[in-house]
Amino acid sequence: MAVAGIESRPGPRRIGEILVEMGVASDASVQNALEVQRDKGGRLGEILMAMQAVDERDVARALSSQLGLRYTETLDADRIDPKLVSGMTLGYVRQNGFLPLEAPEDEDILRVAVSDPLNVAAVDDLRVLFNREVELVVAPASAVQAAMHRVFDRRAGADQVVDDLNEEDLGTIAHDLEEQTKDILDEDDEAPIIRLVNSILNQAIKERASDIHIEPFERSIMVRFRKDGVLKEIVQAPKRFQASIASRIKIMGNLNIAEKRLPQDGRIRIKIAGRDVDLRLSTVPTSYGERIVLRILDKQSVILDLTSLGFRDENLRVIETLIERPHGIILVTGPTGSGKTTTLYAALSRINTPDKNILTIEDPVEYQIQGIGQMQVNRKIDFTFARGLRAILRQDPDVVLIGEIRDLETAENAIQAALTGHLVFATLHTNDAPGAFTRLTDMGVEPFLSASSVIAVMGQRLVRQLCKTCREPYVPLRDELEKIGYADPEAVLREHTFYRAAGCEECFGSGYRGRKGIHEMMLVGDEVRSQVMQNAPANVLKRVATEAGMKTLREDGALKVLDGLTTIDEVMRVTAEDH
Repeated sequence: MAVAGIESRPGPRRIGEILVEMGVASDASVQNALEVQRDKGGRLGEILMAMQAVDERDVARALSSQLGLRYTETLDADRIDPKLVSGMTLGYVRQNGFLPLEAPEDEDILRVAVSDPLNVAAVDDLRVLFNREVELVVAPASAVQAAMHRVFDRRAGADQVVDDLNEEDLGTIAHDLEEQTKDILDEDDEAPIIRLVNSILNQAIKERASDIHIEPFERSIMVRFRKDGVLKEIVQAPKRFQASIASRIKIMGNLNIAEKRLPQDGRIRIKIAGRDVDLRLSTVPTSYGERIVLRILDKQSVILDLTSLGFRDENLRVIETLIERPHGIILVTGPTGSGKTTTLYAALSRINTPDKNILTIEDPVEYQIQGIGQMQVNRKIDFTFARGLRAILRQDPDVVLIGEIRDLETAENAIQAALTGHLVFATLHTNDAPGAFTRLTDMGVEPFLSASSVIAVMGQRLVRQLCKTCREPYVPLRDELEKIGYADPEAVLREHTFYRAAGCEECFGSGYRGRKGIHEMMLVGDEVRSQVMQNAPANVLKRVATEAGMKTLREDGALKVLDGLTTIDEVMRVTAEDH
């Protein structure tokens, strides 16, 4: 068998000799490896790597020298046509350690990157598949794997899979689902409907979306991603595939595929490009069919570090002091999706030490934190926040987290816990920090109990962060600056540069990349406590807190605009209802 790119030569040098000549291995280490090889078998290069005498790049270079092949340290995956791997699965390519690079139209060869050029069976497969001679290029295994993940990632775009669907595919959806442990990019040999669902999930993870919406309409199915808090349309699929797509997703979430009249909730665990991802699944019936929403809980992307959440130095110092207090209630307020739970997780992670017993009651448990006891609400068996909190207090906790205070019983239990020497973290749905006390009073909590137990309330929103690659400077209009509280625009413009969103490949054309929090930190001092006990309205509490030094959400956002982190439009968008 002849392989293009390998020079014919009598008696190639031994790999150990080449590594010694290259100066990366000593004679002694090679002799030790040869003894291991005689006793246990195996390849010399792999034995030397196991002994940490050489690394994978050294072995790849030595193999290329031994076989007379070209060697490359890196591979540019963006220049590889994904069509070259059509008909192959990621698992097959990864197992054989090769990646097709190019098949020039004017040449009868296929160039292939390999980490193991001695894998003759794989070379034979490629020759038969492409009907071309194979030219090998040796590269380190890590470089080949990184490039193959990137190529398969590009191949898995939802638009391409939708274009490949046809009428016959309706009958091919597989209902047998084994435990979801293999990488979904390995499943490209499955039915096209399964490939479409997998490609949607893969693209959502790649674009760092937080939610996937699959919405049926009269003539089509629309797929939208919520990215950085904003929905955008991704693809439209033909209406005739609606039932198959819904069935596939419901099977993955262990839901009843026959029940289409009632809402259902489930959970899906998948692996994408080596990353473990949890999905919360919700279906509801609509006039055009079942609407599906998937909340993405990417364990590798959640930030559990207070310093990375967007706190100004002043607020960071305050919260670091608060979470070390021995007792009291710390409330985090804001609408759904404003990052309240992430902030509380970060706070718990900061104080999570072996000498503290930290317990939580959540709905649901979104991220598992090592060393913390986490419980999940289950309404089917009447395991509510209030009931869970009562049980927690019998477990001798130091710190308690309540996913949300929704009713009087939960609020009273939280206050009782704080008054009996526990530090309590909790979230509350209000527009701003001062509104928390009004909300507790509306639930039926006596003002004197709120005043004596709550030590701080933090209001929070998330603003999209400008992409640093493509943001562009500009001069804002006077009324824009006045909206965010700058009465002297000329002075601000002299000292600061303002930016606006542009759009590039890095941010998928949105101009934004990631989100940061803006905060208002309301400490319950003597004056605020006095007003709470008098049942003062939220606007009075806000005025008192502001006079005591609290920066409002909009003021905190304005400071982030001056730092070039976000835009005036973003701050106005997320704080509009508070002013």
